[in-house]
Amino acid sequence: MKVIDLIKESRTTAFSFEMLPPLKGHSITNVYKVIDKLREFEPKYINITSHHSEYVEKVEPDGSIRRVNMRKRPGSVAIAAAIQNRYGITAVPHIICKGFTKEETEYALIDLHFLGVYDLLLLRGDVKSFDAGQTPELYHEHATDLQRQINRFNQGIALDDSTFERADTPFSYGMACYPEKHEEAPNMESDIFYAKEKVKNGAEYLVTQMFFDNTKYYAFVERLRNEGITVPIIPGIKPVVFKNQLTVLPKVFRSEIPEPLASELRKCRTDDEARTVGVEWAIRQCRELIAYGVPGLHFYTFMASESVYQVAKKVY
Repeated sequence: MKVIDLIKESRTTAFSFEMLPPLKGHSITNVYKVIDKLREFEPKYINITSHHSEYVEKVEPDGSIRRVNMRKRPGSVAIAAAIQNRYGITAVPHIICKGFTKEETEYALIDLHFLGVYDLLLLRGDVKSFDAGQTPELYHEHATDLQRQINRFNQGIALDDSTFERADTPFSYGMACYPEKHEEAPNMESDIFYAKEKVKNGAEYLVTQMFFDNTKYYAFVERLRNEGITVPIIPGIKPVVFKNQLTVLPKVFRSEIPEPLASELRKCRTDDEARTVGVEWAIRQCRELIAYGVPGLHFYTFMASESVYQVAKKVY
């Protein structure tokens, strides 16, 4: 069943979460442990993040420095298939622009379809550590460009414009949105414009960047609704787990920390104290969102799976 149908047919606020593939050379066992714990809350789907290759500097025996392209985590294709086959839960791999060529994306789509994974989340991906070398034309620049490739694939049109037999089950997908504006958007009006473009061209739902101030989400949803966007807008939730996230999260994700939360975090002497504050804030945040009538809550579990469990235990 497609993610959009799982969301719409859920009798309660849909629960879903996002996971990272294990580090290169590590077992998938830790991934399974997290899923085994969070299965208690009947997740409608599980997202699998995708990480592009990065250039790292290695020191040679003669002292010279060589730049090496390496990928620190396996791709999301195999992990998504393993999760879906093991648990019978819809897996949603992230398909990103940066670090993956258009051709690599096409092969990923072929593999995913063969494996029976038909739901995707389309994202641009992090550009901060990405170096496309001398061939930027091999890569998509924006998620909307990637969206066009997926749509053409669903129509049976390959990257080289050749045609193939259209699959019985086309890919369905969601895309990202930003209640506090994407860091590169010149203004919120621009962000709203691109959200509309994503939906107009096939995005069946939108998932927000993490936020900690529900009023930002409410205002964003109202603006989208006023613009005629009717698809589900799923709030992305991440409990604070470290003291330094008071400054790191606004810097990295452009997510504003409301003063009541910031004030409590400033009082924390340890990460354990910060984790407790983060769980309590997320519980209040989720309860308010559920009362508001959100279609689902999507949790970012990176370094926070235990906190997500504690939050979900209280709100589901």
